[in-house]
Formats: sequence, C-alpha cells, structure tokens
Amino acid sequence: MGECWEGEISMSQDQPSSQVLYSGSAPNDRRFLKHVFDNLHGTISLDPLSLKFMDTEQFQRLRDLKQLGVTYMVYPGAVHTRFEHSLGVYWLAGEAVRSLQAYQGSELDINYHDIQTVKLAGLLHDVGHGPFSHMFENEFLPRVHAGSKWSHEHMSLDLVDHIVDEHHIDIDSSTLKNVKEMIISSSKVSDGKSTKEKQFLYDIVANGRNGIDVDKFDYISRDSRACGLGCNIQFRRLFEIMRVIDDEICYPAKEYLTIHKVFGTRADLHRTVYTHAKVKAIELMLVDALLKANDFLGISNCISDPAEYWKLDDTILKTIETAPDNELKESRDIVLRIRRRDLYQFCNEYAVPKDKLDHFKEITPRDIVCSQKANGVTLREEDVAVSNIKIDLTRGMRNPLESIGFFKDYESEEKLTIPDDRISHLLPSCNQDRIVRVYSKKPELVEVVSEAFENFQLKTYGIKTQVHDTPEKKKRRRVAFVDGMRGLC
Repeated sequence: MGECWEGEISMSQDQPSSQVLYSGSAPNDRRFLKHVFDNLHGTISLDPLSLKFMDTEQFQRLRDLKQLGVTYMVYPGAVHTRFEHSLGVYWLAGEAVRSLQAYQGSELDINYHDIQTVKLAGLLHDVGHGPFSHMFENEFLPRVHAGSKWSHEHMSLDLVDHIVDEHHIDIDSSTLKNVKEMIISSSKVSDGKSTKEKQFLYDIVANGRNGIDVDKFDYISRDSRACGLGCNIQFRRLFEIMRVIDDEICYPAKEYLTIHKVFGTRADLHRTVYTHAKVKAIELMLVDALLKANDFLGISNCISDPAEYWKLDDTILKTIETAPDNELKESRDIVLRIRRRDLYQFCNEYAVPKDKLDHFKEITPRDIVCSQKANGVTLREEDVAVSNIKIDLTRGMRNPLESIGFFKDYESEEKLTIPDDRISHLLPSCNQDRIVRVYSKKPELVEVVSEAFENFQLKTYGIKTQVHDTPEKKKRRRVAFVDGMRGLC
C-alpha cells in the first residue's frame, strides 16, 4: 500500500486540524488530505483528524495482526492485515454515507460532520482486535477465564479513549461518543439505538439490526481475493440502490437475492477458509501453546489495560519460538510442531442433524474419551482435541432477509419485509450448520480416536452421522508408529 502527500497541511498553530475540517471550509481540499493506494479500493483519501489516530503506535499495531490469523499457513496469500482492512472500511463507510448524501442529503440532513464520524468509526472499529483473528477471544480467553465476556469491540472503545488521551487528539466529545457507539453497534451488549438521532448512520460500519455493513463488504472482498477465491458481489452497486426509510437503510425488493448472496458468500468463506480443517488444527495447537505460555508471559493479564494491551500482537508466536526460557519449552515444542507441519491429525467430522440443532451442546474431549470401547489403548482427554463450529447467515437459525427493510420502488415511502415463505425456494431452508470435528494430538492414536468418535455418534444419535469412515491411510499411521517402536526394541 503506497503513500504520498498531496501537499503540506496549512493551518495556524492555534487551530487544530479537526476544527479546520469542521468549519465547513473546503473539507475536500487536497491540501488537507493524504492519499494511500489500496490494492482493493484504489486511492483512499485520509483527512487530518483520521491521520492523527492512524499515525499512533496503537493503530500501527494493526500492521502486525494478520486479518485471518494463521490461515496463511494453509492459504499462502492470506497475509493481509487488520491495518489495510481498517483503511478499507474507513473508505467504504465514507462512500456509503456520501451516496446517501447525494440522493437524500437534504431530506436526511447529512453533513460533513456525519461523514467524518462514520469514516472515523470505520477506521477504528478493529483497533482493539486481538492476535490471531478471533481465536484469541473465542478460543484462548475462555480457557483462561471461564465465562469471559471480553470482546475486541469493547477493547476498541478503551483504546480509542487511550489514544485520545495519550496523543492529546483534539476531538469534540460528542463526536467521540458517536464514533464509539458506531463501533459497538453490532455488539450483543450494545445499548439500543432507538433514541439516537440519525439512527441509520449507526448501521453503516457495524450493523446490529440486520448484518449488512461495510465491514463485511470489505473483508468478504479482501479475504476472497487473498485466498484466490472468486467474489462477484458488486458492493458499490448496493450503495447506489439503497435509501433510508423510517431511519433505516433499505433496499429495492427486487434485489433480495443480491442481498442474500452477501450472507451466502460469507458463509462459504467460513466453511472453506476460516474453519478449514487444517486451519482449525493449527489454531487448536496455537491455543495449547498460548495456554502453556500464559503463566510465564502473562499474556492474558493485559486485556483490561489498553496501555499494555496494544503491545500484544501476532509476534507473540515468534517470542515463544525463540525464547530460551525453560518455562516455555512445552510451548516452543508445539510451535515447532506447527513449523514442521506435524499438526494435530484431523480424524473426522459430522454435521449435527437439523432436528438436533436447537438443543445442541458443545462436544468436549471428555465426551469422546468416555465413548471409547476397550481396545488395549486408553485415551486421555489431553490426547483429543474437539472443534465445535457454527456457520450461519449472521442471524442464527433465522433467515437474515426477514430483518432487512425493503421497498417496492423509488416512488414508494413504505418499508416492507420479505417473509420466509415468500423467498425463493432455491435458497436454503435451514440457515445454520453445526459441525463437530475431532482431532488426535498424536498420529498413532488416529484410529483409536476415530473409533471413539464413531461410538459417540452412535450413543448420541443412534446412527453414525459422519459422511464416511476415517480413511485407512490415516489409521495406518498407528501401525507405522508401533512397527517403528518395535524396531527400536
């Protein structure tokens, strides 16, 4: 991503950049902008206030957070970072609100301050993200702090405050409050937006109402390109056809299949990239390595202090790998296994039957071990790893289209919804998958773990729900190991 100045920022010593921009004088003047080239969106213009946040060590940390965590170990091109994603969301947020301004600006009273606020929320929405994509908060922290409610969205709020205080950024308190509310608006614990003025602005970056937001637009396009997958959704066209009705962003009813395609493409990425069997194997190993290193390195101790948290990024893996301390030997050994591709062995998986989804309870290694039949080898819980995967269309079991506002045509002022029974019958009737995968931490135990996994399915469902038996090639690893051990005797 290349950077170039379009000229020096000209302002008096006592007039901060935010006041210059808010004064209404030439907000698009190239003298006040910096331009970077993004390989997805092209040239992105950055205003002085956004640059003040961007040019801090806390935001620059995002360069050391890969957008897809360890996925690059399976998809070599997936080395893009949270930094460029954040710039992309910043740009798309501005494009979305400018489009609304062009078509409904006088009606909606959209001003430059609104554009600035939404763009800033897009820039900062991931500043509090943890290392290794969502693994840190979804897999690691719950193992350290049972029932942990920590989220990267809330840390983003804390870090925004920390950046403002640490770097003395001159930003209006009400603007800062709005930016933070836009960042958190998709969180389950965010407060209701019904009393907020221009509520539709809070749905652009992180949409808690229906899941259609520019955050998804950017990462779906960016991740698909990085992994060599096709993505033919024209997100910019959605900016052209959307309009606000009853303080909510709505879309033409005839485009409901295009909208559904956004959710379907996201689900496909989850299935083929984010939860790829080998990606999950590496994540399971990395979680074990972090857990064994946590007491010595105090990795989890920083999650309540933004002044310390910003120092944590993906380089913690290299720290563990190269540290000479004996206390980190077990962690180093696991990282070495990852480097040498000696991964936890994927044994098998099954999709939870549709009629069991409502009452699904996550499967644990103990469940698998307790399903073992006597066969001469005794499994222990530490020999088994289980990955419980949920893939949905952002609304759980519900069809996401039911949450989206549509309109008949541009002459209509009436907002409507499309009920599930009026939607194309070619679309899926179930909107969620639950997949249970089991891994053996030792190659020689693949056969034993696989048999226990099959027994668990028989006990739980009365049938084996996996698509096929574990391949014999994987099971033969045990035979090769035993023969090798005999040769040493």
